[in-house]
Amino acid sequence: MCLGIPMRVTEIDGFNAVCEAKGIQRTVSLFMMQDDNVCVGDIVMIHVGYAIQKMSEQEAQSAWEMYQEILQAEGYDMPEQPAEGAIDA
Repeated sequence: MCLGIPMRVTEIDGFNAVCEAKGIQRTVSLFMMQDDNVCVGDIVMIHVGYAIQKMSEQEAQSAWEMYQEILQAEGYDMPEQPAEGAIDA
């Protein structure tokens, strides 16, 4: 099963972006989104180090809620809520 992670763009440098979710930051490639206007503050779906699509706040929230349910069913829990303005669920 493949899993995409919703993350908020915090910095952009050419085709690379720093993204954040749940207090975790990652540098990801925007190469696959060359035709989209990705801006700081946008939420993107990250898969294997690449941003593959933009998401709405609601879509990201729904994804994190679903991931929380999956983890709880397996006996795990998500990290504590991040700071205000970060993606949370």
